[in-house]
Amino acid sequence: MHESIILYLSLVVVIMFLVMLAQRIKIAYPIVLVLGGLVLSLIPGLPPVEIDPQLIFLIFLPPLLYEAAWQTSWKDFWKWRRVIGSFAFIIVIFTSCVIAYVSQAVIPGFTLALGFLLGGIISPPDAVATTSILQNVKVPKRLITIAEGESLLNDASSLIVFRFALVAVASGSFVLTEAIGSFFLVIGMGFAIGLGIALIFYAILRWLPTTPSIDTILTFVAPYAMYIAAEEFHFSGVIAVVTGGLFLSRNQHSILSHLSRIQGINVWSTVGFVLNGIVFMLIGLELPVITQGFGEASLGEAIKYGLIISVVVIVTRIASTLGASIFTVFISRFVRTADSSPGIRMPFIFGWAGMRGVVSLASALSIPLLLDNGQPFPERNMILFITFVVILVTLVFQGLTLPALVRLMKLEERDYSISAQEQDVIIRRKLSAASLNLLNTKYAHEIGDNELLQSLKSKLESDIGFLEHVRDSEVSAEGHAYIGRFQEINKELLDHKRQILHQFNKKETYEEEIIRQHLAQLDLEEEKVRQQFLHIE
Repeated sequence: MHESIILYLSLVVVIMFLVMLAQRIKIAYPIVLVLGGLVLSLIPGLPPVEIDPQLIFLIFLPPLLYEAAWQTSWKDFWKWRRVIGSFAFIIVIFTSCVIAYVSQAVIPGFTLALGFLLGGIISPPDAVATTSILQNVKVPKRLITIAEGESLLNDASSLIVFRFALVAVASGSFVLTEAIGSFFLVIGMGFAIGLGIALIFYAILRWLPTTPSIDTILTFVAPYAMYIAAEEFHFSGVIAVVTGGLFLSRNQHSILSHLSRIQGINVWSTVGFVLNGIVFMLIGLELPVITQGFGEASLGEAIKYGLIISVVVIVTRIASTLGASIFTVFISRFVRTADSSPGIRMPFIFGWAGMRGVVSLASALSIPLLLDNGQPFPERNMILFITFVVILVTLVFQGLTLPALVRLMKLEERDYSISAQEQDVIIRRKLSAASLNLLNTKYAHEIGDNELLQSLKSKLESDIGFLEHVRDSEVSAEGHAYIGRFQEINKELLDHKRQILHQFNKKETYEEEIIRQHLAQLDLEEEKVRQQFLHIE
């Protein structure tokens, strides 16, 4: 027990150092973590780390999906719902079919059912890898929105294909009409269960006297409740978590206090970081387990088949994105679409961004060792290894080349004519002007007698004066220096206040809890100033 705890604590420490290394060399951390895990797995004497697939699906998947749903913009999700839906369901099934027939034709001993099993495993891209790579390059907002939206749903469709194929391999039979009916039932009931449980949590958060700590705990309980309830009845736990997460996220301002939102964001960002770090590291660490049972000759064959399937996966996704673009141009003549002329460059980038991740590996590892009749599961080692190769090739090769490809394509923001900086300035000016107008009209008689209100009025007038000097497109070099100097001096003032508070804390007459409250207030003030100039720097 102690050895396991030490092992995983050491793993977390290694993850932190690898993430810092990734930041220093400016490479997306999932790539560095997978390669780091791969290197660690080759160290002689290191105990093998085996992933329990149920641990991935039950412990890791619900919170990661829930956090992704919580961060998703419902407005953007709804705007691109057709594209997201087609790639989350239609393209996943299409990819599974292509992989099934190619693997049956190329890999000796592979049946069509085994091909669909492999297709269900490696068909869904991983959005964490994609977004962590794209955040370091300038890409249109729609690209990230569609990638994140797709990843929320494609795990559900791929896992359903995987389950049906698993049954087909085990039983030796497959009825298409039953599979189609079950598919829609699993999706529909997953949606209903997720929404039903979300309504229960909505009522608890809205009307019961909770605290920020209780609210945060409830947000952790919610995804597990949704996932377990749906899976218990053999419906889609993924759809349940995504549905419930989107619903609660959309209503967060009516069910959570400002302190609950601040605390929840901080806790979830840390937990999400740790969980994502562990699962990507585990991918690399699984190499010794995956290669067990292979001889030298069969291992070489497996590498060849893995590379062939990797090429098929990449080509199929790019063909799908380009085909979807052509279909959009055609169908826009008859129905209204979000973009009637998507072009070629952005769909190609979206196709290239189809990296595979931990859900694929967990699915492969969940294949049973034996069939119901006691016979070994056919081609299990081969499926595991091909899955590993596909993840490695798509994550490392596509992930490392994606930033350069984005810069080469020179994608332009087509959905927002106003830049992020200009949007920020307009909103801040509007808010400050509206607040000042309310203060002058409703509380004019109190301003003269209340120094705090006078200070508030002066601050609002100062904010408006500064924002009026900010240009639409960019701040001049003088303006950048002006802002930078302000931030330096403001940081020095805040640090000086912290020193004074620490001096107060040394005195017996002052409670440390009060000192901590003031320190926390300074932290919020520093973050507020940073956020104010985030789009202007």
